[in-house]
Amino acid sequence: MSASFVRAACVTPFGRIEGSSALSLMGDAAQAALDAAGMERSDIDGLICGYATTHPHLMLSTVFAEDFGIRPAYAHAVQLGGGTGAAMLMVADMAIRSGEARNVLVVAGENRLTGMSRDAAVQTLAQVGHPVGEAPLGATIPAYYALGAARYLHETGATEADLAELAVLMRRHASQTPGAHLADPFSVADVLASKPIATPLKLMDCCPISDGGGAVILSAEPGPGASLKLIGAAQAHTHQHLSEAPDDLALGARISSAKALERAGRTIGDMGYLAVYDSFTVTLALLLEALGVSAPGKAGQDAAGGRFARSGALPLNTHGGLLSYGHCGVAGAMAHMAEAWAQMTGRAGARAIASEPAHAIYHGDGGVLSSHVTLVMERVS
Repeated sequence: MSASFVRAACVTPFGRIEGSSALSLMGDAAQAALDAAGMERSDIDGLICGYATTHPHLMLSTVFAEDFGIRPAYAHAVQLGGGTGAAMLMVADMAIRSGEARNVLVVAGENRLTGMSRDAAVQTLAQVGHPVGEAPLGATIPAYYALGAARYLHETGATEADLAELAVLMRRHASQTPGAHLADPFSVADVLASKPIATPLKLMDCCPISDGGGAVILSAEPGPGASLKLIGAAQAHTHQHLSEAPDDLALGARISSAKALERAGRTIGDMGYLAVYDSFTVTLALLLEALGVSAPGKAGQDAAGGRFARSGALPLNTHGGLLSYGHCGVAGAMAHMAEAWAQMTGRAGARAIASEPAHAIYHGDGGVLSSHVTLVMERVS
């Protein structure tokens, strides 16, 4: 069976990008990935496209193909919330392994900050709530995650300060990353003193809304220089609505990561870099613990102790994650892959991590910890 390799993974700067559109951001990211891979548009024979709430077209993949000037033999659009970025790569991997395509462009982008009002964004995202039992009551995405956070703190004995450590770490990483939406460092005290959004979550526990784009090229051949080989992938879907979630809210992450690692023939202990979805501090804590990286209630303490720093034993989201690099919809989590690719293949320059890991895990979460996608990657030269 053939394999697939990450030839390039790139993102635009995230933040307020005046005059941008979903298609322009997608095009900018796609061209950056082509340039990084040393490829031409004519080399692309497969296209996987993420959705855009500011451009909700029924056929966005072929709309982008026309706009960007490519004619793929295979095109597909994916819509799985925050898990979409990882899911698109899994679909691209299957297309390559089946022989349907050899060079697949995976792309997403959205001008969610400048192209949508705050009220429209809140209303759009609130659709993840149950249409009868949740959404009519006025709940928002932060409110759903706040319920999970309250339970997490109660059951594990972790504190709000522990969650704040994850926000501090992400901001520290973003402060060293060009293109980050939010780059001013802050302290745990600053997080705890920030505006309440949905108790116990405060403003700095939440990711910002950003404009931005991301693109990954997955190929049947590794290309020149170092690349990442996709050696394991799996999904899990335990619920859609929080009111129907299992007692273990992050159960899907346990299932998908265990399956992906088994397929890769690796364990979590083999991983040397972590790319983990972090829409809220509690999201990151729950996922790190579900993946088996941290003990229950200890993710924040691990961050405070330096374990996840660029110089630490297990670097995590060294670009700043959704919490600080920014969140522009589907492309938000694709920045995690772009950073993993840069760090794992010697392309991070002055921001390079201290270690030279051979393996990385990339985990995406859609909905309210509803849908999970885990990918395991291996560095190849």
